[in-house]
Amino acid sequence: MQNFILIAEAGDFIGEKKLIAQHLCGQWVNNQWQMPDGTLWDVLVTGVGALNVMKALRHIPLDSQLLNIGYAGSANYDIGSAVVVNEVRLNHPNVTYPEPQLLLQSINREYLQNPNQCISSICYSNTDFVLQSDYTDCVFDMELAYIAALGFKRLSAIKIVSDNLSLHAYREVAAGV
Repeated sequence: MQNFILIAEAGDFIGEKKLIAQHLCGQWVNNQWQMPDGTLWDVLVTGVGALNVMKALRHIPLDSQLLNIGYAGSANYDIGSAVVVNEVRLNHPNVTYPEPQLLLQSINREYLQNPNQCISSICYSNTDFVLQSDYTDCVFDMELAYIAALGFKRLSAIKIVSDNLSLHAYREVAAGV
């Protein structure tokens, strides 16, 4: 069985690789992340958005263990909040149509540095940056629903709130300002 930590961007300026050491227990061993239980996880950069996710993950076995960690916006959660995602949906507020329910596996709490400070919530994936929404008590990203829709059964996610639906604030937080 293979284990993968999925991030959208790895760069030092704007990237999510830094979130691994900030929010997950463990350590870097060569180019892999070692969890407290000794499992080694490869870090895979998917790129931003649906097409990049599909291209990056098309050859990953569906029985692999995946952990998606990345930034997300929220209308009302505090910037810096850690959100453990339990369900993911597409964000299409102007129309409704039937979609499958995409539930995520619970993250192993021993993997998290501060599990008692995490919010459990839903994530809405969008094709573009969300700048306004009537949805509250949730986060918005651009990848997770597409990852889940590919059929991975062992998928967990933690999202770090980077902004309150502000592209400017996202860029500042992601850059470490």
